[in-house]
Amino acid sequence: MKQSQEQQPAMHSHISRRAALSGMGIGLGSIALNALAGPPAGASPVASSNPLAPRAPHFAPRARNVILLFASGGVSHLDLFDPKPELVGNDGKMVPDELIKGQRFSFINPRSKLMGSPYKFGKHGECGMEFGELLPNLASLADRTTLVRSVHTDNVNHTPAQVMMATGVERPGRPSMGAWVTYGLGSGNTDLPAFVDMYSGKSQSRSPLKPSGFLPSVHQAVTLRSGPDPVYFLSDPDGMNRDDRELTVRTINDLNRHRLITVGDPEIATRIAQYEMAFRMQRTIPELVDLSTEPAHVLKAYGVEPGKPSLAANLLMARRMIERDVRFVQLRDGGWDHHKSIFKELSEKCGELDQPLAALVEDLDERGLLDETLVIWAGEFGRTPMLQGSAKKEAAGRDHHKEAFTIWMAGGGLKPGLTHGTTDELGFRITENPVHVHDLHATILHLLGLDHERLVFPHGGLDQRLTDIHGKVVHDLLS
Repeated sequence: MKQSQEQQPAMHSHISRRAALSGMGIGLGSIALNALAGPPAGASPVASSNPLAPRAPHFAPRARNVILLFASGGVSHLDLFDPKPELVGNDGKMVPDELIKGQRFSFINPRSKLMGSPYKFGKHGECGMEFGELLPNLASLADRTTLVRSVHTDNVNHTPAQVMMATGVERPGRPSMGAWVTYGLGSGNTDLPAFVDMYSGKSQSRSPLKPSGFLPSVHQAVTLRSGPDPVYFLSDPDGMNRDDRELTVRTINDLNRHRLITVGDPEIATRIAQYEMAFRMQRTIPELVDLSTEPAHVLKAYGVEPGKPSLAANLLMARRMIERDVRFVQLRDGGWDHHKSIFKELSEKCGELDQPLAALVEDLDERGLLDETLVIWAGEFGRTPMLQGSAKKEAAGRDHHKEAFTIWMAGGGLKPGLTHGTTDELGFRITENPVHVHDLHATILHLLGLDHERLVFPHGGLDQRLTDIHGKVVHDLLS
């Protein structure tokens, strides 16, 4: 017997599984994202809510902003920061067996010869901080510098060690430190990205130091390239003027806001914010990257030639960004992986870095910005006290070394003139005050007013954080 029309299921009212799943999060999502529904009628497309608006820190910060100079490849602490007369005295002798027992290296046989540094070291400033002769300009700033000689990490190979330094774990896919900082604090500038990335030397545009991982993608770094077109597709296309672009952005974001209200996906909010940011950057980026507006004495201090890409130009750009309250400026500099010809190549790299990095510190200090800006120069690990390759000084190199290395820092609430931690007489192992990468991350966040155990993001059923389940603040580093 056939069902009556009233008894038949109303199939026309059924919704698809995709629609059902899409709509499940509307209620809470709409409540959480209501502020992003759209600007007032007639408002400019740049006037809508900003997902990177400044957020209150957990406690009073000592620093507001960060400049991270990442030396990709690993800096030789033994030739620049950590003098070892005993290593020099045993140059050419075999490394002691008890020192290398259970150790793993990337390329060399653990049973290798020791190699002392050929560079002279001297004590500088009232604090007596020791520097190698390749860094005369930084040495002159000893009393404004904080050296941590006792950093260690978990992996002896580049990619996992870089991922660890960037994200707090060795496996890719997690947010980088800059993303965590902007997630925790937002940005004080609505016209520039909160997290900016630049690169020089042999570094490439792809890097584990940039991603936002499982955080909203608005926290991913925006890379500025060298040259006249620093951001892809930032210029107006041929035949389109600024009014046309504004109308386009407004129309696209009206559609995005409608979709955001419908599905509550936070990535749509990110897309809205990025369209609007890109529109504003068409005005702000050309002015930012025009170094020809800097006084001649500033260009000379950094060693910058306007229009010529260099690490020096990126460091000067970093100061300009800090003036504009960009939260996290990251400068990647490649070419520090010295498996051979270290005494030639290290000298060249230090020649590119020493003058402009010192100029940056002095420039920030003169402008009253150093106290609130944390400046860091670090690699993913150090170099071995044993030589790699030929014993001839002009060809010799050093392998990767994870057990002990040095990080240089200045400003941002650090204790100036401090040398923290010691290594053994060969510079192989830490003997006092070890600082793991997790501890470094915890301390950086602390200086910014963030508790590393409270700065969390729910993902995979856990409250994830930069320091994973580790890390402690190194209070001895704080002023």
